[in-house]
Amino acid sequence: MSTEQSGGMNDNDRSITGFVMISHAVVHTYELSIPILMVIWLAEFGVGTAILGTAVAVGYGLFGIGALPAGVLVDRFGSRELVLVCLAGMGGSFLLLSIAQGVWSITLALCVWGIAASIYHPAGLSLISTGVEQRGTGFAYHGMAGNFGIAFGPLITAVLLLFFDWRVVTTLLVVPSVIAIAYAITASFDEKAAVRADGGTDTDDPDPDDGSPTSLSGFVADSRALFTFGFTIAILVVMMNGLFYRGTLTFLPDVLSDFLPDVADQLQLFDPDSPMAEEFDPASYLYAGLLMVGMAGQYVGGKLTDRIPTETGLIAIFGSLAVVAVLFVPAAEAGMTSLLLVSAVLGFLLFSLQPMYQATIAEYSPPGDRGLSYGYTYLGTFGIGAAGAAIAGYLLELTTVMGTFVGLAVFPALGAVLAVVLYRYGTRRV
Repeated sequence: MSTEQSGGMNDNDRSITGFVMISHAVVHTYELSIPILMVIWLAEFGVGTAILGTAVAVGYGLFGIGALPAGVLVDRFGSRELVLVCLAGMGGSFLLLSIAQGVWSITLALCVWGIAASIYHPAGLSLISTGVEQRGTGFAYHGMAGNFGIAFGPLITAVLLLFFDWRVVTTLLVVPSVIAIAYAITASFDEKAAVRADGGTDTDDPDPDDGSPTSLSGFVADSRALFTFGFTIAILVVMMNGLFYRGTLTFLPDVLSDFLPDVADQLQLFDPDSPMAEEFDPASYLYAGLLMVGMAGQYVGGKLTDRIPTETGLIAIFGSLAVVAVLFVPAAEAGMTSLLLVSAVLGFLLFSLQPMYQATIAEYSPPGDRGLSYGYTYLGTFGIGAAGAAIAGYLLELTTVMGTFVGLAVFPALGAVLAVVLYRYGTRRV
């Protein structure tokens, strides 16, 4: 009886799952620690939100743009080695950040991070699909680990900043990648175990002329076949999510600080003249809490994909996000209780979108091109979506915080409209 039938993960499954879980958590730990550090960079380097937002958008953009070539490299060289390159590159980028002297060196370090991080999702998801026989369980644990990094990365960064200078903190943040690399080197697993268990073979190298996505002609042909009307609209939906996600989260710690009272001073948590009092920023902890609520959003959104048409879920969530974006500043100004409530709702809705659009992509793409379809998905979410950071930065300089949130509300509003179009005119392929 196979592990799929018996319902248990074998040793190979567990080894791969452990590897991708720690790697996925590290990727998102770095990704969401950057907005916390931006609050300090804005003050230390005397740059505006537009300039710093553009610099960060370049790094975040490479995080998505690199997904397509990374997918091709995974097919050529395997996942383990490329994930190791990813982890080493991300650790090295934070070492570069620790010696940054201005916005240009920050941009360079974040470019290194973006290129390295872009390797992970194609490599990690491919490794689960080819090596883990209990794929569903593997994907579930993989997603949970990513959520852990998303929620606790900013929290860990904020806590470290209480005790250390930001340059020391970025150096300490190299440690997670070192731990992940050490685990990968000692872990033993078969990348193709699930393929062989399903009756496939991995003994032959891919033929560069066989029309597969590993050749340029195959990539172009598969891409043309993939982009039906329904899939194109689905990718546009993904882009709207990415633009709002990155635009909202990038400057949120800095924005939240405008609405929060000086809790440390009121409660006399620290000596007013101590370094900890100077570094304590309650906005960073509210931001981390918002991301933790997002874990519940991921769970609920995933459950809903099995119960309602994903297009209906997208319409409801995008529409709700547009309303929350418009109401965010008035609610934040109304008092602490309403600020906490609107922040929790924002985090819940923002992350409930992810399983919904991931399931939608699956429904509008053929199984044989699923890897390529998710390559385009990450290009839209992290690549094009990275422009949201620059857009938010410019809006904050040109208008008020209220104007910025109203401007960003355009993206979920368009997402809801596109989801309606998809519901009415799209043709599913599974």
